[in-house]
Amino acid sequence: MKIVIVAAFFAAVAAQSYPEPAYKTPESYPPQPYSFDWAVNDAPSYNNYGHSEKSDGNVVTGSYRVQLPDGRMQIVNYRADSNGYVADVKYEGEAKYPEYKALAGPAYQPPAPAAPAYRAPAAAPAYRAPTPTAAPAYRAPAPTAAPAYRAPAPTAAPAYKPIVPLAYRG
Repeated sequence: MKIVIVAAFFAAVAAQSYPEPAYKTPESYPPQPYSFDWAVNDAPSYNNYGHSEKSDGNVVTGSYRVQLPDGRMQIVNYRADSNGYVADVKYEGEAKYPEYKALAGPAYQPPAPAAPAYRAPAAAPAYRAPTPTAAPAYRAPAPTAAPAYRAPAPTAAPAYKPIVPLAYRG
């Protein structure tokens, strides 16, 4: 019998309707056409790169380029649509690797460590034994008079007015 009651309780709870959530599902917008282009060319820091892209709402085409450390320029042209992403990677220029030349010796010569210079003490410190002194003498504090307590002056007793209870009228 208990199992039937518990099952009925869970069925009643599961059958309750829940309110609609307070948040709304965001609206879906169709793809919008766009276009952008930017580039950086800073010769002192060897930064040379850029990116351009445009879309008609369905197909995205673009390219980006990066100056590689070996001196070549990497250029990637791409197209992305419902069939996927297709990239064409090209390299311009020739890789340059400078020949390694070992140095004859280290360019920096650390200074030779100097021997520490210590001064001898001027004279050995002279210590004297402490002079014996008499034991400290403590005096008892001088007696003081006891505080004088004065009783408060008598006052008249407070007069209270009795509260007369109200009669219940039913």
